[in-house]
Amino acid sequence: MTIIRRASAIGAAVTATACAAIALAPAAAAAEPATQRATAVPKAAAAAKYNGACGGGYSVVNSAQIGTKGTVFLTYSSATGKNCVVTVRTTPGTAVHMTASLGFASPTTTVSDTGYYTTYAGPVYLDARGLCVTWRGEISGEVAGKNGTNCGSLAANRR
Repeated sequence: MTIIRRASAIGAAVTATACAAIALAPAAAAAEPATQRATAVPKAAAAAKYNGACGGGYSVVNSAQIGTKGTVFLTYSSATGKNCVVTVRTTPGTAVHMTASLGFASPTTTVSDTGYYTTYAGPVYLDARGLCVTWRGEISGEVAGKNGTNCGSLAANRR
């Protein structure tokens, strides 16, 4: 085994973590053939890709993976000042219960799209210039999203 030492703090931390992981690995795993060890490691679930459902001029500014079922995307258009949320399944199929929602706290406003969909829920739009937004997606009872994020620079000026 060859260890390459790096001058940066990040490289040192990665090297130390890798060495610690190797030191803590059970002896039985080391005795397995390399092909068996490689297949025993679980693969990460592929995240759903943004599908452009919000329309032209919207760019993804945040996202949250909904387990292995899909991803909820928060997008923004600087031309309109609107945010948009869409929930996209990793693997489309039989219609399942899905939600895409977007809101802010003051004044309390929430828009959502809930129903049984095969591919995605939404898009839902909200003009939230200068405000922090709360957004979430749900697929078959599994929920992901974030509260009070992506705050605009005008938050202190809006009442």
